[in-house]
Amino acid sequence: MAESGVSSAKGAVLKRVGVLMGGTSAERDVSLTTGKAVLKALLEGGVDAVGIDTKGRWREEMDRQKVNTAFIALHGRGGEDGAIQGALELMGVPYTGSGILASALAMDKIMTKKILMAEGIPTPRFLELEPGNYRILTDMDFPVVVKPSREGSTIGITVVREPGDLEEAIVLAAAHDPAVFIEEFVEGDDFTVGVLNGRPLAVVQIVTSTGFYDYETKYITGADEYRVPAPIESSSTIKIQETAEAAARALRCCGAVRVDFRGSGERFEVIEVNTIPGMTPNSLLPKSASGVGIGFVQLVMEMLGSAGDGSR
Repeated sequence: MAESGVSSAKGAVLKRVGVLMGGTSAERDVSLTTGKAVLKALLEGGVDAVGIDTKGRWREEMDRQKVNTAFIALHGRGGEDGAIQGALELMGVPYTGSGILASALAMDKIMTKKILMAEGIPTPRFLELEPGNYRILTDMDFPVVVKPSREGSTIGITVVREPGDLEEAIVLAAAHDPAVFIEEFVEGDDFTVGVLNGRPLAVVQIVTSTGFYDYETKYITGADEYRVPAPIESSSTIKIQETAEAAARALRCCGAVRVDFRGSGERFEVIEVNTIPGMTPNSLLPKSASGVGIGFVQLVMEMLGSAGDGSR
């Protein structure tokens, strides 16, 4: 696999890969963990790679290190929203993952949902609140989920079970992003599936005692159980995988993508599309890949192989 990871789609030799990590978003710590894991895997795969923390003068550091290909391991704003992708485009540096448009759309959950709905892809009903004027107007039954539109890792998200708790949840979400929305709470379980270079991986079922896969569960304690592949009907597995592919296509994603679902039985709704999935010890994309026999190093090498993909 090492040889496949040292040439771009255009056949140019990748002399040195910079793993862009850290940054300044609320997900900085998660990004650093992802970046270190990716860097280790690249080195194990025989790739000449270095870590670059984008919190500092990262472009000068890339020049100093003679980096000519970027592996983006950034989460949240500035890294997952099209900003770093735009900078790399201007620099003429090929990079992993989705391009500017797909990154910006997927980072904005409200825009994601509007596109999914327009394409007939199932996603929970929602109410977009006017920025700065969070009058609560909803006919949804409780519980509901209150979310900031442009944050990841469930930061600023609250499951609201009583009407009296709604205003506090909106204030919390607004502290992270003025664009806030209220989403229908979908009964059932959490599922996720990776889409790697256009092909779906294994469906993962996430089992938690709280019924909510929050930040602490994702990155600190881990879920009570990860079931890979998910023990559901084959028809449900196919439905989730096909829906994940459709969601990634609708947003024009490429490289490695993770699509999160919630539901049960015959109803599975897309909750979120992640264009730079986490690669921490508890992360779901590596679990989804392992379910189809792809190990961590191979996964990273295949992600690197998408750098410079002309499909953006």
